[in-house]
Amino acid sequence: MPAILIKKTSEEPGAASLAVTVPVEHVREAEERATTDYQRRARLPGFRKGKAPSALVRKQFADDIRKHALEEMIRESWKAALAQEALKPVADPHIHNLKWDAGAPLTFEFHVEVKPDLKLERIGKFTLKRKVPKVTEDQVVAQLEELRTQKAPWTPVAGEKPRLKDLVDVTIATREGGGGGEARDPQSYQLVLGGGQTIPDVEERIMGLLPGETVDATVRFPSDFSDESKRGQTRDVRITLNEVKRQQLGELDDAFAREVGDFDSLEALRKAVREDLEKEAGREADAQVRRDLIEQIVQANRVAAPRPLVERAVYTYAQAYGIPEDRWPEFSREFTPAAEAQVRRDLILDWLVEHHDLRATDAEVEQRIAELAARRGGGMPAAELRASLEKAKRLRDLERGLTEEKVFAFLLSQSTVEQT
Repeated sequence: MPAILIKKTSEEPGAASLAVTVPVEHVREAEERATTDYQRRARLPGFRKGKAPSALVRKQFADDIRKHALEEMIRESWKAALAQEALKPVADPHIHNLKWDAGAPLTFEFHVEVKPDLKLERIGKFTLKRKVPKVTEDQVVAQLEELRTQKAPWTPVAGEKPRLKDLVDVTIATREGGGGGEARDPQSYQLVLGGGQTIPDVEERIMGLLPGETVDATVRFPSDFSDESKRGQTRDVRITLNEVKRQQLGELDDAFAREVGDFDSLEALRKAVREDLEKEAGREADAQVRRDLIEQIVQANRVAAPRPLVERAVYTYAQAYGIPEDRWPEFSREFTPAAEAQVRRDLILDWLVEHHDLRATDAEVEQRIAELAARRGGGMPAAELRASLEKAKRLRDLERGLTEEKVFAFLLSQSTVEQT
């Protein structure tokens, strides 16, 4: 039987296109297998399960059989393409220009993002500076104030207009035909004034109301509004202020410290806050050393970020942030530099993992799970934590994190880190 024909039609760093031709004989066999499968499972009136004639099954399930056969041929073709071209795909391929007429071969194209050929000539003998900024008293006070705000209850305010940082319950409706028009589509919102949850014009109108009052107003979207299509536009609205709540901040004293956690005094809480800030400063200093190291490797080896991989990274960011499709061009312009940096970083780390055998082992993963389980309150069994990570699809993230730790330990052992 003639083999599936795979022909590379184009290639660039980070991507390849392959033309695929599935011979008629393969197509016929795939259709026959799909038909047999449906015939075995089909329940048609007048026939026992699995006993309906194949011709009747083909007629009854024509679309499903065609889809089943097509999926099988695409899988088989992709397997053949991987074997023939020795590709290193970073994701599943895209299918383009598919043509499949009755009695004819199946033809289509695979477009796939792939890891580009990379060779790192220099990965060590760099000089890096690790600077840990000193934690100031102002930072400690700010963190205590943040804790104070988090613990403060919201208390209703009567007979007063709201002010910044108040929590308001409002109803906003759109007015038809400008002044005096009928209000429609009222929506209730809870907003913290000054928190950027609504446009300034709406906040200004809310702050001019007493609880229970309503105002009709024309508001304008600011020129830097996130939705570009609404920038500078006006809306006629009706705003009703239903309720105002204000936080009652407690005293920073020993009682507050005991409320926050297991602290005997405010001084003990203050000490713990400072230690946490110092640890965070150390973690950020380590992260900056890693970023600087990657950048030096990029510069020393002229590591490029292939366009197809950058576009994939930008698309992934857009999906994660829920960016509407009409805003993708703007989003792409803003996030392309970050995507380029991420692509270069991933390429370098993957190359090091592959060429220096630095992937986290199963034993190392199990050891880390055991450590994490031991830190949990009540001593969660390691097997239970592992099952939880698997269910949440976070086990791979843990493995990736361990692998990165090994890679950076390997890299830093070959460079000089100066404490400043």
